[in-house]
This record gives sequence, C-alpha cells and structure tokens, in this order.
Amino acid sequence: MNSLFRKPLPGTALDFFDARAAVEALQPGAWDGLPYVSRVLAENLVRRCDPATLDASLRQLIGRQRDMDFPWFPARVVCHDILGQTALVDLAGLRDAIADQGGDPAQVNPVVPVQLIVDHSLAVECGGFDPDAFAKNRAIEDRRNEDRFHFIDWTKLAFKNVDVIPPGNGIMHQINLEKMSPVIYVQDGVAFPDTCVGTDSHTPHVDALGVIAIGVGGLEAENVMLGRASWMRLPDIIGVELTGRPQPGITATDIVLALTEFLRKQKVVGAWLEFRGEGAAALTLGDRATISNMAPEYGATAAMFFIDGNTIDYLRLTGRSDEQVKLVETYAKHTGLWADALATAQYERSLSFDLSAVGRNMAGPSNPHARVATADLAAKGIAGNLDAARAQEAQGLMPDGAVIIAAITSCTNTSNPRNVIAAGLLARNANRAGLTRKPWVKSSLAPGSKAVALYLEEAGLKSELEALGFGIVAFACTTCNGMSGALDPKIQQEIIDRDLYATAVLSGNRNFDGRIHPYAKQAFLASPPLVVAYAIAGTIRFDIEKDVLGHDAAGKPVTLKDLWPSDEEIDAIVKASVKPAQFRSVYEPMFKIAVESAAKVSPLYDWRPKSTYIRRPPYWEGALAGERTLRGLRPLALLGDNITTDHLSPSNAILPDSAAGEYLAKMGLPEEDFNSYATHRGDHLTALRATFANPTLTNEMAVVDGAVKKGSLARVEPEGQVMRMWEAIETYLDRGQPLIIVAGADYGQGSSRDWAAKGVRLAGVEVIVAEGFERIHRTNLIGMGVLPLEFLPGTTRKTLGLDGTETYDVVGERTPRAQLTLVVNRRNGERFEVPVTCRLDSDEEVSIYEAGGVLQRFAQDFLAATHAA
Repeated sequence: MNSLFRKPLPGTALDFFDARAAVEALQPGAWDGLPYVSRVLAENLVRRCDPATLDASLRQLIGRQRDMDFPWFPARVVCHDILGQTALVDLAGLRDAIADQGGDPAQVNPVVPVQLIVDHSLAVECGGFDPDAFAKNRAIEDRRNEDRFHFIDWTKLAFKNVDVIPPGNGIMHQINLEKMSPVIYVQDGVAFPDTCVGTDSHTPHVDALGVIAIGVGGLEAENVMLGRASWMRLPDIIGVELTGRPQPGITATDIVLALTEFLRKQKVVGAWLEFRGEGAAALTLGDRATISNMAPEYGATAAMFFIDGNTIDYLRLTGRSDEQVKLVETYAKHTGLWADALATAQYERSLSFDLSAVGRNMAGPSNPHARVATADLAAKGIAGNLDAARAQEAQGLMPDGAVIIAAITSCTNTSNPRNVIAAGLLARNANRAGLTRKPWVKSSLAPGSKAVALYLEEAGLKSELEALGFGIVAFACTTCNGMSGALDPKIQQEIIDRDLYATAVLSGNRNFDGRIHPYAKQAFLASPPLVVAYAIAGTIRFDIEKDVLGHDAAGKPVTLKDLWPSDEEIDAIVKASVKPAQFRSVYEPMFKIAVESAAKVSPLYDWRPKSTYIRRPPYWEGALAGERTLRGLRPLALLGDNITTDHLSPSNAILPDSAAGEYLAKMGLPEEDFNSYATHRGDHLTALRATFANPTLTNEMAVVDGAVKKGSLARVEPEGQVMRMWEAIETYLDRGQPLIIVAGADYGQGSSRDWAAKGVRLAGVEVIVAEGFERIHRTNLIGMGVLPLEFLPGTTRKTLGLDGTETYDVVGERTPRAQLTLVVNRRNGERFEVPVTCRLDSDEEVSIYEAGGVLQRFAQDFLAATHAA
C-alpha cells in the first residue's frame, strides 16, 4: 500500500488514494489527458500495487504503453448460478485435491467478496398466458435443480466471502445495477471506485454507472476469487462521441442495435469504450445501461459512461441511501471522475455516432449485429407473402415464418423502465382495439427485477400485458439464455411434420442459431413493444410498419403506428410510477444479512454419486494431470468463421436423442426433467457430452456423399468414418489420441462460457489454431491448459488446403506472442511448416498454461506455500 498518497476525503470521515497526485509527480500535466478508464486503473495501482513497481506501472498508463503487464485488483466478483456454481464446484474439487496432498482444505476460500445470484436455471415451461406461470415455473426449477441448490446452499456455509441471492429474485446484471454496485466502495476507512469482474459477458451492464465491470470466464473469475491480480496490458481505450437526440418513437433498443452494427464495423473487439458528448449526457441511466449491456455484441470489453447528474438521479431513484449518493458525488468530483473533469481526456482513437439518425430497428436473423430497419423488412426479404401466410392460418395451420416465441426478457431491456413502460402502453392500446395474441405464440415477460412488477402495477399496465399473454413467468434470465421451455406438443409436431420455418422474437441480446429454442430456426432481437406487436402479428413475414395487425370494433384497420405510445406519455408514466420505495421494498429484505445455522459443515463436500448436476471435477487426475504432447495431433473439427460458445457448448434444452439426453435417461432421469445443458455443467460427465452438441454446427470434416453435413458430427481418422461428435470423442479418448481444432475468424464469440473450454480439454484437445479469438474464450482456453495459436494474416485452413486427414505438431518456445511453428503432416507423407502466433499474451498466461491451467497452478502454489511454512 502506498501510504504517501493516502489522504482525507473532504466532507467525509474517509480517506482516499490520490491517483492524480501520483500521476502528476511522474509527469506534470498528464492527468488531464487521461481517459476515465486510465484514471480508475491508476487509483487501483496507487492503492494496491507493490510500491517497488508502482512508478513503472503508472508510466505505462501515462505513456499508453502496451508492452508490459500491470496488475488490476477488482473489488468483487459477481456470478450467475451456472458459471458461479461451476466455479465453486471447481473450488470444492480443489479443496479435495489439497486435502489429498496433506493441505488444509478449509483454507481454500475466495479472498474477495463473491456475490452469486441464482438466475440462470429457470425454464419457461409455462408461458405468460397462464396466471400461475410464475409459481409453476419456480416449482419446476426447484424440483429439477435440487442437487444444484443443495450444493449452492452448502457453499454459503462452507466458504467464507460468498453471498447468495436465491432463485426467483432477478437477473444478476440488473440487481448489480439497481443495488449491488455502490459505485464508490468503502473498505477499512478508505473510499475507492467500485470495480468488478463477472462470470457473464454482459457484466459491463453496470459500466453505465461509471463502474469498471468486465465479463470474464469462470476460470479467470476463480483466479480473482483466490486473491490473484488480474494481469492486463493497457487496453485500447476508444472515445465514442454521441451526438444529437433520438427521434420520437425511438427506443434505447433501436439505438443499441444501430450502435452494435456500427461498432462491429469499426472493429472495436477487445477495446474499452468511453461514451461521451452531448448525446451521452442526455441519455437516461436506463438507456445507458441498455448500451453498456450489449458490449459483447459489438465486441468491446467495457462500455463506460461518466459519473454525472443522471448517475446521481438514478442512485436516488433506485433507493440508495442519501449518505451513499452524497459519497458518490463527493468522491467523483474531488478525484476527477465527474463528467465535467473528463472534457480534456485524450484518446488515440475517437468515433462519432449520431443518435438522431437512428430509426426503428430489429436485429437478425442469427446475429445481434445484423441490424435491419423495420422500414426495410420487405426489401430484405424478411417480410412478404403475408397473403399466403394468412391463407395458411385460415386453414388452421401455422403460417410460414410463424413466431412461436415472443419474449420480453433479459437485463438488456427490462432494466430500462422506458422500454418496459412502452411495451405496457402498446399492450393497453392493443387491448382497447380488441387485438389478441396469435394462439401459436408462446409469450412471456421475465423482468430482471421485482421492482419492474411493482411499477407496472403502479402504472396499471401489468394487467394490460397479462391480457395479451405477457404475464410474468419469472424474475430470471430465461429465453435470451435458451431457457424458453417446451412448446405445446401439437405446435412442435406441426413444425416437425411440415418442416416449418418457425422463428422467435425477443427483447434480448443474443439470437445465434440454435440458441433460443431447438425448433425456432432463427431469432430476431427487438424492443419490448415490438415483441408485443409480433405476438399479435404471429409471423415474421409481417411488414410491421405497414401491414394491418387487425381491426377494431368499428372495423377500422389497426397498424403499429396506431398503437405506438408517444414519448411524452412514456416519460410521464415513468415519472409518476417508478419510485425509490419500490426498489427499497424489493432489495432491503433480499440483502438483509441472514443468521445462518450455527452448525458446522465439513470443508469437504459430500459428493452425491448419482447426481447428474454436481460431480467432483477431474482436473487433477489422469490425462489432465499429465504433460501435453503437442505432437501427432489429429483434428477433431475444421470450422469456419464466427464459431460461438453456443456451438462449442450449447446452453438450451437437452433433447432425448442427444448424447447428453441418452446419458441422462441411462442415469434414470425422466425426460421432462432433463433440464438444460447449462444447468448440468457442474457434472463433467453430462457437460462433456454437450461439447459441439449444437445441431447447427458445420464441421467441414463431416462430409457425407460428397457434401458437408450440418450437425453435431465429426470424422474419425485414419478410418475416415463420420459419426456423432460424442462417439468420435469417446473413440479418441479410448485411443489416448491428442487432438487439435482448426478454425476461422472470431472463434469463441458469445457468452463467457467456461465449459466451451473445459469441454474441448476434457475431450483431449491440446491446441486450437484459428484466424482470431474472442477475448474471454481465449483466456478460458488458457485457464484449461489449451494452447491458442493464431494464423498469420492471409493464412487460413483453406489457403493451406487442410481437409482433416493430417496430423499436426507444434514446435517452439512458448513465450508471450512468440512465433511458433505448426508442422502439418499430410497423409501422403508430405510435411510443411506454418508460422503461427502464440496467443499466450502475457507472462502470467504463460505461467498458467505451463501449470496446466488456473486450478492446477493454484494447487501447486498453495501446496508449495504450505510446505514452505
């Protein structure tokens, strides 16, 4: 701790660390040019960094140097139950490994506070047209997840520094925004900026408050939990100037979809963005959060807004104490984190985006950055041929492009009162016009916070949404995470029998093929009011801006513009209906410190041998504890661009004819309780069978009758036999055959899913060579001891003529960003060398990789320290 810079914070009884003074001591005048992110990181260094290395690290920030690593110490870790639970399963397994080696397992605990929110395990089995949907869905969730919840309950007592928010209370990111983040943290009499990492790529949601919060994989989170610094190089910090004001009728969803398309084209992948300017200053905190939440969709690591009057207003609105609100304003203004003090910040790269140019938008199909203006639906071939669709409907059939799922879901939009109120008003107007939801549409409303229900009730709009089938089904992450639940069996059978092009429309952030529901061939992202409109339309072939939704009692045609509420009405109802007392009534009991049982629990978990949810992890055993050969590797898959973590390890419902489904049936689980792939990730025997289990996967090695066949398939070599992916993995595991995966650009984009790395490592994969990696997945691969290699520009699997019959060797010393050699041995005896970049980007990553992964590294260090003592 650098006590030289510890000073009293004026107007409080607290101290702070003066990062400005530390920077100015090294280079006078440098502070004023630093971006917001650099200022927060500088404070973190001054407060936490080893004094011997402080000056060097600060010079990196001042000089924008990116050739060395510096440490960052996040204040806390936030987790949803899927990755959070699997991280704690790993720690429980680590305790077993420590105990087996004579260490004290009770000493293995998170060092920083860990907040685990159970929000990813509820499936929408009962839609919003059932008045008892919430209670029924919660009962099913508890029944299916009894093993998981038993383990989570044990963690509350067995681990220090772990707080758990039980199921049924909301989405991690929305709770983080509305309650958990103090913006300015206080610890041991010192005030400092709140910072966090979260086991979800949408953790930047809370960046809207000026809080540096980034999504990391579960393995990287475990590293932070165990007290290690999160080592980084100075990120690429980009200023994004927002100009203009949104046009009337334009929602924050429209803005963020347009921004997502724009920022993807500007290649901001991995960058830290700072939104600023007149347009940013005018946005509500809810609108800012909608933009920050979508950071992974445009590829950014963080999406920051500055602390200003809107931040203060939001903290008051959401029920924060007067003392905390005052502290945030005092600290930000005194330390240079207030928006006015950032006017002189300088950026190596700046972008500009005009909010007034945004029209009404959707995104899809398949990608969140594939924006399409609603005015262009027909021109894009999405809308059209409505007469044919209505003719099918008249015959009692579902129409082409049937919207089988319409869901108002996800933190992206339900944390924004304007978006939710707009949906309620459109529903009210539709009810008044006598319009109804089409009967094949499974509709739902899953707010991220219980406060949403309270202000909808206050506004008289909750019943209006219910009347159209948008009753509350959960306070959780549902459809957006692939937890959309089962369809009506008759509807599902009709889709199968007619091979119907069925779709989903949701107010979420992800719409990758195969994610939302196995029978929704594609999905579209839209604002909450548009979701309601599509439930009425019933088909994506509907031109939502022009076609007639129905007729009122007088026979007058009703279109979208007749239903759309004015901005003035939305704002008036938000002002009258959203109140601090609602947030206090929700969060005060939720966060009240519970008095736990005084009974002691064992520091070692009593693993249930028949569980398909929780199983002792194998990361210290067998092949995983041995050396990686990097020799004689055979390809498990040749893959194209944009392979997502949904391809690598899907999260949606487990079908009975899948490898995981067959395993669960063999274990005695009834089909109705198979649950989702996501919920079984605490059991490696189930989760391994999910590896590459996505039916939309295209493995270029799976050639049948001269053509590549889509599906969860692989080709076993040298026999050349195409089989189901799981059978191929089993075959190679039985042979002890080390594997490699060869892929295109943007490998591993999507959710920060550690099982996308765990699955391939357990399958025997030692190396991934690709044209490029998404940040979180690359770190997860390293955390599992998988070596990421990157082709040099201009080199691809296609330019090399790879077909999967080859074997591969990796040669060279593994140092940060070193050039290694990929040796390709063709079946005909030809051998050639390909230069590749080692994507171990720092000394810390090299150290973790060489140890075999994050957990192996910690076990080695822990035991070494124990023996030394």
